[in-house]
Amino acid sequence: MNINVQTKSGIPIYEQIERQIKDEIVGGILSEGEMLPSIRGLAADLKISVITVKRAYEDLEKEGMIYSVQGKGFYVDNPDLDYIKEKKTLGLEERLTDWVEAAKNSGMNKQDALDMLGILWDD
Repeated sequence: MNINVQTKSGIPIYEQIERQIKDEIVGGILSEGEMLPSIRGLAADLKISVITVKRAYEDLEKEGMIYSVQGKGFYVDNPDLDYIKEKKTLGLEERLTDWVEAAKNSGMNKQDALDMLGILWDD
């Protein structure tokens, strides 16, 4: 598992951890039943508070992404990946709708917006 946190990104660290673990589960990098690093171990690796990692793991457990076995640790659960992907797509559609509205309000035409997307996509 490869998790990177950016302390100056404006996104809470626990949320960055959650997103990256979710992405690895949805992407098939982490498999059902696979053990996650311990809270203390991950906190030490990332040089962050154990409270931050605990918050991320608890949130992921509430969402059904992972589960805990007392005294043993946290494991990848068997989440409904289709539902998770649909939820991510819906969130993306909402953000894209906001972006399109902002682009229109700035006077940008559709072709310029598509060109911008093409440039950003290739980076």
